[in-house]
Amino acid sequence: MTTFDLQAQEFLAQERIAVAGVSRNKQNAANLIYRTMRKSGHEVFAVNPHSEMLEGDKCYPDLKALPENVGGLVVVTRPEMTEAIMRECVEVGMPRVWMHNNTFMPSSVSDDATALGRQNGIEVISGGCPMMFLEFGHKCIRWVLGVAGRLPE
Repeated sequence: MTTFDLQAQEFLAQERIAVAGVSRNKQNAANLIYRTMRKSGHEVFAVNPHSEMLEGDKCYPDLKALPENVGGLVVVTRPEMTEAIMRECVEVGMPRVWMHNNTFMPSSVSDDATALGRQNGIEVISGGCPMMFLEFGHKCIRWVLGVAGRLPE
């Protein structure tokens, strides 16, 4: 099993996970991740400073507003926003962060955010997508990317 697989399993073992980057656009990748994680049994918290509700659920303006004991954060934003979010993760003591990378679209991964998180003891996954472990079609994509050597290390 690869380091990426182990990190993903540990991340997804958390019962309470937040997703930053959700939007009013239901087709947004963050919204799809949010819905899929909720369906898979996770207690999921939406983070967006511009929305109060997401798909009938409360939306939190920032990480400081989240309930306690959130075990991880999926970041689906532009890389320059990811850096600011990682600074907030350090501030609130977020233990795990997964920076989303859609293979066919822009990535949330920021090398500076990755370094900042790891320097502060945060378990950081820099790339890939939680959907690769939760939904059949995305599991197939994970296999193809693994064969092509395009998964995070």
